[in-house]
Amino acid sequence: MMSRRRALLAGAAAALVAVAGGAGLVGCKDRGLKSSEDARADVQMLVELTAKDVAEVERGLPEGAKKLSGLLLKEVGKDGDPKQNAPAVRSALLKMRQQVPDLGIAKSTFFAFTDDKGVAIRNDFEHDTMAGKDLVKGWPGLKPVVDGAPYAATTGQFPGTPNPAGPDREWVAAVPVKKPDGSAQGILVTGWTYRRFAYHLQVTLQRDLQDQLLRNNDKGKMPIIYVCLFDKEHVYGAGAPGAVAVPETNEKALAAVGLHAKTEAGPASSPLKITDRDFGWAAARLPKLGQDVGVVVLRSDI
Repeated sequence: MMSRRRALLAGAAAALVAVAGGAGLVGCKDRGLKSSEDARADVQMLVELTAKDVAEVERGLPEGAKKLSGLLLKEVGKDGDPKQNAPAVRSALLKMRQQVPDLGIAKSTFFAFTDDKGVAIRNDFEHDTMAGKDLVKGWPGLKPVVDGAPYAATTGQFPGTPNPAGPDREWVAAVPVKKPDGSAQGILVTGWTYRRFAYHLQVTLQRDLQDQLLRNNDKGKMPIIYVCLFDKEHVYGAGAPGAVAVPETNEKALAAVGLHAKTEAGPASSPLKITDRDFGWAAARLPKLGQDVGVVVLRSDI
């Protein structure tokens, strides 16, 4: 009798272990699924944020061109040649950004002034690597401004020093700068790299999630969050000088997903395991940056 009772108890214990083990497996899968579902909301927020960031440039750049024309008159002089006074051009660019609210908060990593053909005279960096280069040749989508269009935006890859973090591209916008008499004076160009913009999105999302936890008095741990941009060719992980970049392993895992094809019909998401950690990703296109450009959030809820 006792041996039969022991056998029944042993069987029940084994069943409990099996159920618990199964629940653990389901929980493991659920973590990845939950992370992907949460990432969908994150991505939607970043799509809206990107539209706002681009709108700042669309509004601010025409106003900046007007300011720049007046500042160049003061800095270079009525009869002066900007090509012969690059320091004055840089000074005018720096003052212009300070005087235009939208450009003061824009996520642009550079502002440059070119001649009316698109050859760079000076940018606002201390060490200028654009001067003398044909920016329109580097970014052909800006040519409409040379031909008289009031605004143009495009994406491309400007020849220069390769990014040590991996392949990178730029989103750029341009407007004409006119002299007080209305004649062509040059072109004002601005933009950002994909990796630098992904870093901006990542930091903003992390800050937003942290604020949510504080507002809800939630003592749970912050999820692990990575943000990348992507196009047909590559995935561009968040990166900025002195900042921790998206791990190369994660970039490769996202590249293998085929994000461009997955988002052809709209936002997409799915669980994803990377080096034994359960993640979830969600991705969507960013029409404000270009029809083939998108953003992906890789998330792991702890």
